[in-house]
Amino acid sequence: MGPGPHSDELLGRRAIQLSQTGRVPFGIYLHVPFCASRCDYCAFATWTDRHHLIDDYLDACRRQAATVAADCPPVTSVFVGGGTPSQVPPDALLAILAELPLEAGVEITVECNPDDVTAAFVGGLAAGGVNRVSMGVQSMVPSVLRSLGRTHDPAHVSAAVKTARAAGIADLNLDLIYGAAGESPDDWTTTLDAVLALGPDHVSAYGLTVEPGTPLWDDPSRHPDDDDQADKYVLADDQLAASGLESYEVSNWARPGHECRHNLLYWRQQDYIGLGCAAHSHVDGRRWWSVRTPERFIAAIADGASPEAGSERLDPPGRRLEALQLALRTSDGVPADAVPEEVAHLVDVRGGRARLTRDGRLLANEVAVRLRVEGG
Repeated sequence: MGPGPHSDELLGRRAIQLSQTGRVPFGIYLHVPFCASRCDYCAFATWTDRHHLIDDYLDACRRQAATVAADCPPVTSVFVGGGTPSQVPPDALLAILAELPLEAGVEITVECNPDDVTAAFVGGLAAGGVNRVSMGVQSMVPSVLRSLGRTHDPAHVSAAVKTARAAGIADLNLDLIYGAAGESPDDWTTTLDAVLALGPDHVSAYGLTVEPGTPLWDDPSRHPDDDDQADKYVLADDQLAASGLESYEVSNWARPGHECRHNLLYWRQQDYIGLGCAAHSHVDGRRWWSVRTPERFIAAIADGASPEAGSERLDPPGRRLEALQLALRTSDGVPADAVPEEVAHLVDVRGGRARLTRDGRLLANEVAVRLRVEGG
C-alpha cells in the first residue's frame, strides 16, 4: 500500500519532542471486527458472518501497519479491540504489531471473550509482548447476561483469569456493564463481589447505553433506568474503592500504577492512529476514520488506496473545549476557572484544579457542556 492522501500531514512527525518523562505518548488502535455472536446493545462495526475474511483482513492490517510505521513516532501503547480479538490467531495479531516501531516498555492490550481464553492463546500473546488483557465480563449473573444478549458462561471467567495470570499477563482489566433489564441491586453486588475476588488490576464499569439500530433500541421494555444506574454506580464506586481500586476516570478504576495508558492518551487528547476498518485516528488536531466494512478495507489496501472514509478538524476554540471536556472525566480535572458557578457544587477545587466529586461524576455531561473556554 502506498501513502494515502494527506500522509505527509498525518504521519510526518519524526521530530517528536522529548519530555522529562520520555517520549510524547503515541498510540495505535487495531480494530478486529469479528464476533461469534452479536450482543443486543452493540452498535460497533462488528460481524458474525465474516470469519472467512479473517486471513485477508489481518494481512491487510499488517500491510497498513507497515505503511504507517514508515513515518510514525515510537509507539507507547497499542490497544487491540473489536469485535472480539480473541476470535483470531494470536500469531496474526503479533505479525501486525511487529511492523510497528514499538517503544521499550510499550503497553499492549488485547480484548478477550472469557470463553476464548486458552493457555495457547494467552501464552502466545504474552510470548509476543502483550502485557495487558481486557476481558468482557459484563456480569457474573447468568440471567443478566441473557438480558444483555451475551453468550459467555460466567463460570469460565475465573478460569480465564487464572489462565491469563499463569501465562504472565501483567495487567488484567475486567469490563462490566450495569443497568440491564431485570438486574437487581443484589445481582450487581454479586457481580462486583465475584469480580473483586479475582483480584483484577483494573475494572471498567459502564452504564448500559441504548444505541439506534440495536435489538435493545427496538425493545423499550429493556431500556435502563437513570436512577437505577446512578445507584449502581455509587455501589460500584464504594466496593471498588474499598478493594484498593481508585477512580481515575468516570467509568474506570485501577490499582495505583495500573491505569490504562492507552485510554489516558485518548482522554488527554493525544495522538493515535487506527488500523483496520472503522478505526478512528487523531494527529495534530485532525481526526479521520476508515471505511466501515472489512470487505471495503481489504479492497482499499489491495488497490494501494487510502482506506480513509472521512475526516474533520476542530477549530482552536473547539479543540480547547474538547480538551477540557475530556480532562474533566479524569482525576486530573480541569483548571478551576473553567468551571462556572452554577455547577461549582459538583467539583472539588484544590491547587487550582477542579475535579468532579462523585455526584459530579454522575452528572459529568451536565458539567461538561457548561465549561468555559479561555479565548473561546
